[in-house]
Amino acid sequence: MTQYIRGNQGEITPEMEIVAQKESLEPELVRQEVAAGRMVIPANKIHLEKGLSPTGIGTAAKTKINANLGNSSLAGDPKCELAKVNCAIYYGADTVMDLSTGDRIDELRQAVIDAVSVPVGTVPLYHLCEQLDDILDMTAQNILDAVEHQARQGVDYMTIHCALLQRHLPLVESRLTGIVSRGGSLTAKWMAAHKAENPFYEHFDELCEIMRQYDVTWSLGDGLRPGCIHDASDAAQFAELSVMGELTQRGWQHGTQVMIEGPGHVPMNEIEMNMRRQQKECYGAPFYVLGPVVCDIAPGYDHITSAIGAAMAAMYGAAMLCYVTPKEHLGLPNIDDVRRGVVAYKIAAHAADVALNRPGAREPDDAMARARYAFDWEKQFELALDSERAREYYQEARKAPDGSVAHPKLNPDGSVSREHYCTMCGPKFCAMKTTADLNALLKENAK
Repeated sequence: MTQYIRGNQGEITPEMEIVAQKESLEPELVRQEVAAGRMVIPANKIHLEKGLSPTGIGTAAKTKINANLGNSSLAGDPKCELAKVNCAIYYGADTVMDLSTGDRIDELRQAVIDAVSVPVGTVPLYHLCEQLDDILDMTAQNILDAVEHQARQGVDYMTIHCALLQRHLPLVESRLTGIVSRGGSLTAKWMAAHKAENPFYEHFDELCEIMRQYDVTWSLGDGLRPGCIHDASDAAQFAELSVMGELTQRGWQHGTQVMIEGPGHVPMNEIEMNMRRQQKECYGAPFYVLGPVVCDIAPGYDHITSAIGAAMAAMYGAAMLCYVTPKEHLGLPNIDDVRRGVVAYKIAAHAADVALNRPGAREPDDAMARARYAFDWEKQFELALDSERAREYYQEARKAPDGSVAHPKLNPDGSVSREHYCTMCGPKFCAMKTTADLNALLKENAK
């Protein structure tokens, strides 16, 4: 009995109630969205028993962000990766994906699931690849066993590249970067070597049985996502998207929850078209996009190039944004990279929610404006998406030339006092201070 099945039977589940409360929505609306497949609540029954806090992903809800984390075979260790997971959640990640490769990935996955209350996603193929000497040795039973094992651990949603088919492979020959999805490239290699159809597609119905048993949400992986803007919106990408639409309906027929993964590199002028096309081809199933990155020449700053695309994608219908860190294309992110990536994507998600007039989205912005006009620094820090960074910059700006802290002035309780001018302009040139003086003069003149 998945959230999808129960919603279609007219039941408002406890998880739907929690999502409704978080989103300031009516529970019946949440039920209708889940029943229609336009919202998913990734909530493995086992993770729920361990304290999962349900999250709604869909266009009726606020835009969500995911943080990809995990060991690589070249770097990282379980303790460090768990610290990054906690950092991502602290700064606002709504879900996390453990994309670990290398040693001890089973142990790390279980540690993440046990430690966090947000939904956890995985790519089961990575585990298979580490278990086998060669991915070409993979069998259908290997696949089913790996998915069931992770479902029993409590994984809430799984990226499985079911929609990449044999007939799609010739379509990537004209690309500059070929197949950039790790799971997509491994699946394509298996198909080419065996001259056989995608085993994930061939055994989709059996996989649905496992997903339904634990209420694991499908994240239909885009194995042919574009890896540069030259390759965006090509025949390969859209051929796979069409199959995703077919699998969406099949997943619903089996009573499973389904969301769709989307493109990674798309120029700004093609983002709206991509979002609209996904909604049409996949019958409104929630779209989960990586970025998209809007240009390819900013290594070290791809949290910015992708956050631009992410904000646009969310405004045009993406339900969840997969963050990108400054280390994208360069290496495994450290904790500060995770922080920067998550905050950049919280900005993108919030900007889209404001543009879409979602319930309560504008309230913190208006509160920030009032706090700025009142020079209420403590309130500004409280409202900031990254309170520590805002306070750090403020205190740095208040240092005297000799390095001593001339400002901020502290109240007896240690909070920052309200100095009635801004940190950039100083007392003579602060426009808000001048405006306050102007208003006082106008009131005086009106007497």
